[in-house]
Amino acid sequence: MEFEAKIDNFHNDNVYGHHLIIPEEVVEYFSKKKVKRFICTLNDVHSFPCAILPKRGIHFIHINAEVRKKCRLQIGSKVQATLKPDTSKYGMPMPEEMDELLKIDDEANDFFHALTKGKQRSLLYIIGKPKSSDIRLKKAIVVTEHLKRLNGKLDFKILNQDFKDYNQR
Repeated sequence: MEFEAKIDNFHNDNVYGHHLIIPEEVVEYFSKKKVKRFICTLNDVHSFPCAILPKRGIHFIHINAEVRKKCRLQIGSKVQATLKPDTSKYGMPMPEEMDELLKIDDEANDFFHALTKGKQRSLLYIIGKPKSSDIRLKKAIVVTEHLKRLNGKLDFKILNQDFKDYNQR
C-alpha cells in the first residue's frame, strides 16, 4: 500500500525521535488483515523492516538515522512510502553468520528460539548491522555465548559488556 507522508520528530523522546506518521486508513487496512510486521520502502530508494507503532493518538514508523541518511531525509521531508507485509520468519533478515552458528550449536539454537520474537529481531539487527562478515561473525559468537552462559536469558547491559570484553581480547 502506498501513501505520502512527512518526516516528523517526537521532541524530548530518546526512544522514538524521528518518525513517519501513518494515515489512519493504512493502519485500519493492515489492522483488519492482522499484519504487524512490514517492509517499508521510502521514495523507491531504501527498504527496511518495521512495525507500525501507536503513540499519543497517532500511528507511526520509527525512522532511524541510517535510513534518514540513505534517503536524505530531515524533519519536514515529504516521502512516498510503500508498506508490504513482511512474511519472513523473523521480521528481520537472518545474518548468514548467525544462521551457521545456530545450525552447529543446538544449545544456542534452542536458547535463541526460546526468546520472544522482538528479542530475536533485536539480536539479528545487532548482528546484521556491520558490513564486515568478520565483525558479524564476532557479534554472533558473543551473542550465542552470552545466551549459553546465562541459560537462555538475555541481558542487554551484560551483552554490551560482553561485546567490549570480546573486542579487548
